[in-house]
Amino acid sequence: MSLISATSLADLLAGPDAATVTVLDVRWTLARPDGRDAFAAGHIPGARYLDLDSQLSDHSRTGLGRHPLPTGPALQESLRSLGVNDGDTVVVYDDGQAAGSSRAWWTLTAAGLEDVRILDGGWSAWQESGGAVETGPATAPAPGDVTVTYGDLYDGARRTLTKEQAAATGEHSVLLDARAPERYRGETEPVDPVAGHIPGAANLPSTSVLDGDGRFLPADELREVFAELGVGPTTAGGPVSGAYCGSGVSAAVLVAAADSVGIDLALFPGSWSQWSADLDQA
Repeated sequence: MSLISATSLADLLAGPDAATVTVLDVRWTLARPDGRDAFAAGHIPGARYLDLDSQLSDHSRTGLGRHPLPTGPALQESLRSLGVNDGDTVVVYDDGQAAGSSRAWWTLTAAGLEDVRILDGGWSAWQESGGAVETGPATAPAPGDVTVTYGDLYDGARRTLTKEQAAATGEHSVLLDARAPERYRGETEPVDPVAGHIPGAANLPSTSVLDGDGRFLPADELREVFAELGVGPTTAGGPVSGAYCGSGVSAAVLVAAADSVGIDLALFPGSWSQWSADLDQA
């Protein structure tokens, strides 16, 4: 995972290679998934709005949770419509908790894009740095020519877990639940039909890898956070740990944080929404 600071992004956008930088606004929360109003109220100049629900998910794919991964061709069409070209540096940001940007980073790199960076601290960090602000709704840029390498993101450049693999992961490695502790414990469940967690999973809320400003923790602190739960650097041929959440969004924050310190966490895209749906039908 590559991070970029707000000041470094401003320098990049003011530099000679600005034409090869695409900034994507992926503001999304569980309570307010559509970030278009927030985008219109203020965004990084030149940014394009990337919709997590419709462009980073494919709801026509059933039985795979609330946010099934898009197909490669569908993602390519979306990215081209946003003006992304082959070889671009793509910077993604959200409103500071890294969920939307991490899902975007994961999806784009799983599809084969190589230079995707998360704006550390998101929109708040940009504002705090004194970065310029543009208002108004998203406008359509000139179409891009980016080519997505993988047609099936479930078998793309990043590891994923099926429901069966997620169940087995807890037997020989570690399965991390990125949701809030009360959801993990089954005390509340605001979205899915059944409360609780996958047997054997350990709770590591996605906010545990961020500081109070929504920035990722320093590398040494991240290693310590993961080590406390028995998750260490990935070795060739060794067991692979995994992460899940409600629907494969906030778990991507853990995957991104782990990736930055040499830990290859697999993502269970269907997460609890897929797991609990099967329980509800039993």
